[in-house]
Amino acid sequence: MASRSKRTRDDEADATPRKRAEIVSVDLGGGNSGDESGGMDDFDSSDDGSDNEMHALANMGRKELLMRAQASSMESDEDQEEGEEDVEGEDDDDEEIDEDDIDAEMVEGESEEEEEEEEEEVKPVFKRNRQRVLLLSSRGITHRHRHMLNDLQALMPHSKKDAKLDDKHKLHVLNELAELSNCNNCIYFEIRKHTDCYLWMSKTPNGPSVKFHVQNVHTMDELRMTGNCLKGSRPILSFDKNFDLQPHYQLLKEMFTQTFGSPRTSRKLKPFIDHVLSFSIADGKIWFRNYQIIEKPIEKTKEKEISLIEIGPRFVLNIMRIFDGSFGGSTLFENKDFVGPNQIRRAKRVELSDEYKRRVEAGKKREEKIRNNQLPEDPLADVFK
Repeated sequence: MASRSKRTRDDEADATPRKRAEIVSVDLGGGNSGDESGGMDDFDSSDDGSDNEMHALANMGRKELLMRAQASSMESDEDQEEGEEDVEGEDDDDEEIDEDDIDAEMVEGESEEEEEEEEEEVKPVFKRNRQRVLLLSSRGITHRHRHMLNDLQALMPHSKKDAKLDDKHKLHVLNELAELSNCNNCIYFEIRKHTDCYLWMSKTPNGPSVKFHVQNVHTMDELRMTGNCLKGSRPILSFDKNFDLQPHYQLLKEMFTQTFGSPRTSRKLKPFIDHVLSFSIADGKIWFRNYQIIEKPIEKTKEKEISLIEIGPRFVLNIMRIFDGSFGGSTLFENKDFVGPNQIRRAKRVELSDEYKRRVEAGKKREEKIRNNQLPEDPLADVFK
């Protein structure tokens, strides 16, 4: 019995059934000697086709077959070129459509921008007011000035109070304190000799700044006025017309507006306006007053009568100097009519000393007059004793 050989991959591949390819045989010159036709073999094909096609292919020559193959390849190339041309034409159409869309979008964008510009022209532009004020004082403050500081803090919801400052000679530290507290305005009460109060108002950190001498201080508790207002409400700032006459008063008006004007974005602010802060100029000094707004309905009419009642505090600011920087710098304005409290006290002491000198001189004159006007001795004075 013969040994069975192992099947390889080639044998397995040969064993798989394959589709039989069509075979066309064409005899182009002389046939076999055994053919009766003596010229051409019949068309041999594995598939059963039509007799006409078989005879046509059999009758073709080699050159005709080559020519037909070239013609078919040329037709296929032309079809590919036409397809590419069609694709390029579609791309061009798409580009034209895209350009039209871009032009339409540009026109729409321009129209929208014009509409936005018109709206901006119509609507008022509100600038965000981000003013915050730092309130603090120096060591040695009296009870009256401390109460006034608390009253100002109650009137300004955008203020922040800080601890007392130890050193009175290094005021540039206040700029750093204001920056740490996120404040761009500073009001500093400088107390000297436990009696004199100087108010510094500055725009930190670059200035300008102004130094006032505070006089005639009266707090809310001391005045006991009948007026009252909501704590944290926004004030109306009223300025005298004299603030527009001179440049240094114009600068002070702007500084008062930014310092005492409560911004709408303050967290402690209440959306009410029920009091007026008045700044008036008289005798070269600035007079501060706080009034409540009262509305009373008029009988038989829809109108309301508006009146003002003072709340407090009240004080007078005497301008000393205006500086270019914050808490220092070059002098922009100096009040030559200002007389310091030390000079006033010295003048009073001199006046008292002059009065004492006058009394002493008057006593000396009286004694001298008595000595000069003595009566002579009367010889009969002892007769009736």
